[in-house]
Amino acid sequence: MEGIERLSLFIAVLVIMIAWELIAPRRQLHHSRWQRWTVNIGLSFLSTLIMRFVIAGSAIAVASYITEHNLGVLNVVELPTWLHFVLGVVLLDLAIYGQHRASHRWAWLWRLHKVHHTDLDFDVTTAVRFHPVEIMLSMCYKSLCILIIGVEPVVVLAFEIILSSCALFNHSNVKIPLAVDKGLRLILVTPDMHRVHHSTLQTETDSNYGFSISIWDRLFASYIDQPQQGHDKMTIGLSQYQHVTDVNMPQLLLMPFKRGI
Repeated sequence: MEGIERLSLFIAVLVIMIAWELIAPRRQLHHSRWQRWTVNIGLSFLSTLIMRFVIAGSAIAVASYITEHNLGVLNVVELPTWLHFVLGVVLLDLAIYGQHRASHRWAWLWRLHKVHHTDLDFDVTTAVRFHPVEIMLSMCYKSLCILIIGVEPVVVLAFEIILSSCALFNHSNVKIPLAVDKGLRLILVTPDMHRVHHSTLQTETDSNYGFSISIWDRLFASYIDQPQQGHDKMTIGLSQYQHVTDVNMPQLLLMPFKRGI
């Protein structure tokens, strides 16, 4: 039932963000939704299918194991339940920030992660555009972090819900008043903040790595407030992949394994 509930919540947030995009879009999209959504959702479905048969439930399983054996940093001393929960979520979010930044710095990780950046437009479905191998590596990394930090299953479940919901939100093409956006991004990563990260300009691509909590980018000097060309005129994607034929499903699945790219 846990998996069904999580999927239902994910779909609910997805539908809400799609409706918001249709009612109040931030930017005009330049490419076919049908073509992009088919690829993005297709990649997500394939990743989910592979995960289900290969390493399904590994994060929760690791959390259950460390809870039973009292392992991990947070279990060195006895903490109030609320503090364990908050620290667990914050430390896991920091770990994901580190993973994301490493995915841009280390060439072998970038070969996988660039699939996410080849989307030619930026909307809620961009949030699920990841190569299946990157998804599997991410789950292995996350499981290792859970083991080291020492978080309980309920914290892992809450974090996964927060992470997926925030990813759908901050990848959305939704219009938010500037004053509201300015206030929100003091805590959360907003769509305007994360859109900068999907710019074709290298300095902007290598910025704003946060997925949920916005403080990490300011703390580790990777924050850019606004894109140089403005949100309406900035080009989305990677400069070497600006044609639809370069980013279809077969091309994206093979992309990390091609030489010289």
